[in-house]
Amino acid sequence: MTTVLGIDISKKDFHVSLLREGRATKPRKFTNNTQEFESLHNWLKQQSVVELHACMEATSIYGEALAEFLYGEGFQVSIVNPARIKGFAKSELLRTKTDSVDAALIARFCAAMKPSLWTPTAPEVKELQALLRRLESVTEMMTSEQNRLETATPTVAALTQEHLDYLKQQQQLIKKLISDHFDQHPHLKQQRELLNSIPGIGDLTASILLAEIGDVSDYDNARQLAAYADLTRPRTYFWDFG
Repeated sequence: MTTVLGIDISKKDFHVSLLREGRATKPRKFTNNTQEFESLHNWLKQQSVVELHACMEATSIYGEALAEFLYGEGFQVSIVNPARIKGFAKSELLRTKTDSVDAALIARFCAAMKPSLWTPTAPEVKELQALLRRLESVTEMMTSEQNRLETATPTVAALTQEHLDYLKQQQQLIKKLISDHFDQHPHLKQQRELLNSIPGIGDLTASILLAEIGDVSDYDNARQLAAYADLTRPRTYFWDFG
């Protein structure tokens, strides 16, 4: 029987709970950095762990490095929607909430529900994600600076405009880098063109979909893909490639 590791992760640290044959070890806490990943690995060796299914919630980018480390060590990894863990906790009538309790809860969820396995994002998709997220951040900063211009004194307005001009240059540079990235990766460009053929989907939406969902062939049907991409509810984007 595969041993299960529940991981409750945050920006600074993570708690783990090891579950085997229905019995859990005492929770352990590690700092969220590569050195402590090795400490976790050594601890697992001390527990005589050979096969392992590690499970964590999808928490922005905080767990990505640890997931990649565990995958690289040959362990199975699952990254699940926090709503599933919350629903599982309700089914257990669990009211206490601490990091160590959450780690044990995630371990029990993994053992009971056997969530699908995660694989690392391809490097070219990871780079696309980074570029698009940077573009979004720069565009948000531009909006903030534009709003400040409306009420700024002349001196501050001049400084704000200078920063705004710089951000516009950055925005155009990032857009070019995104365009070049697709040219350098024909398979991504081909998938983007296929998405563009769908009415209502342009370069921006297609790029976001490819960055966030990866290979569309990994999904069994359109509904599963739409749910993963969070397209089952309205969303609004405030920038485009125009």
